[in-house]
Amino acid sequence: MAEISAALVKELRERTGAGMMDCKKALSEVGGDLEQAIEYLRKKGLSSAAKKAGRIAAEGIIAEYIDGNKGVIVEVNSETDFVARNEEFVNFAKEIAANIVKNNVNTVEELLNSKFNGGDSVNDVLNTKIAKIGEKIDIRRFSRMEGGLVATYIHLGGKIGVIVKLDGGDQALAKDICLHIAASNPMYLDSSSVDPEFIKKEEEILTAKQKEAGKPDNIIPNIVKGQIAKYLKEICLMSQPFVKNPDMTIEQLLAEKKAKIVQYSRYQVGEGIEKKQENFVEEVMKQIKG
Repeated sequence: MAEISAALVKELRERTGAGMMDCKKALSEVGGDLEQAIEYLRKKGLSSAAKKAGRIAAEGIIAEYIDGNKGVIVEVNSETDFVARNEEFVNFAKEIAANIVKNNVNTVEELLNSKFNGGDSVNDVLNTKIAKIGEKIDIRRFSRMEGGLVATYIHLGGKIGVIVKLDGGDQALAKDICLHIAASNPMYLDSSSVDPEFIKKEEEILTAKQKEAGKPDNIIPNIVKGQIAKYLKEICLMSQPFVKNPDMTIEQLLAEKKAKIVQYSRYQVGEGIEKKQENFVEEVMKQIKG
């Protein structure tokens, strides 16, 4: 049996909200695999992992740039929040956003090889910033859109960024859609765009939870079907209640304004990145002993 460390139990508890002993048991059951342990706890009805699994685990900023019908949001990461709030770092992230649009690049690799403000390569400028600031800086990802009506929205001082491309509508509507996406964090545009494998996995988890609760096998499929339908309404943008007017859905809002969402992206700083955990007491002791 794999050894289950206290640190692993602690991380599972933080990500799921489940009890310490439940977390330890879950990890033991799946051989110490963190993601399988989250799924195990969900099936047992002991976890709120679906809402917490995407926790923020890195620092940095989301920057934006708009030029007519072209726009971008870009995530630039740093090691500490202190650097992320540094004026030089913030301005650099904004310049990177502008360079993405001006250089018309489609990938981070293309961006790094392109010219920074017409001079040195972005990669050379990035390395210079790293040497000066003294931390690893990473241009992680960006979403660039053009044509139609493009709008961006930055929330929480750069911790969340949204970009939307509309067919029809106006800037006010586009900004409202961006604001809604920032607040509601939809996983999909509509039910037709949901990954079938995602639905299959949710059905398995919900079925296991109903069996764990002792529900009769003959009624479980109907219960699960209803739960899936309700869940899809919550995670799909078009069916979500508009944050500024919960009496109408985003789909109804767009129909009223004769507009269509062509494309959108929502970034949250550090999502999906595991931040390095450090024990500073141990580090100091190592230095003393060394």
